[in-house]
Amino acid sequence: MSAPNSLKEVYLDEMQDLWSANDQMVKAAQQLTGQASDPKLKQMLEHSVDGIQKHTDVLKSLIQANGGETKPEHCKGMEGLVAEALKHGIKEAPRDGRLRDVQIIAQYQRMSHYGLAGFGSAAAYAKALGRTDDAAKLKQAVDEIYKGDELASQLAETVEKAAA
Repeated sequence: MSAPNSLKEVYLDEMQDLWSANDQMVKAAQQLTGQASDPKLKQMLEHSVDGIQKHTDVLKSLIQANGGETKPEHCKGMEGLVAEALKHGIKEAPRDGRLRDVQIIAQYQRMSHYGLAGFGSAAAYAKALGRTDDAAKLKQAVDEIYKGDELASQLAETVEKAAA
């Protein structure tokens, strides 16, 4: 993609980047689920996959509604975060399941925070462009991601106590 020439192009590019980021995060979360030992962590990861896919559907519909090219723009940022998540959660993960769970949660949250930044920016762009319905849908995704992050933090506290 060439350099954007308008806020609308920046907005569409952000959503295409998020689409790619979400696709990558879904694959990583599915792999991490298989490595988690805590049943609540497994459940959280499985639930997050459904939420991420729902958010991707929102992105696709908004891109299409705004006349954008309905395809993801490969996200190198999430590519790096996924590589780290798989390294620490699978490839070089501790054998002790509780310690591995601690690492999985941290890596999951890193990926989620990328999504928070992107969806938050996209919501701000939508608002600035006068696309209030778009902004509301994107803000809802931000709220849902924050709830998931809060749940991950609570789970981390219980898992970390068990690992200590």
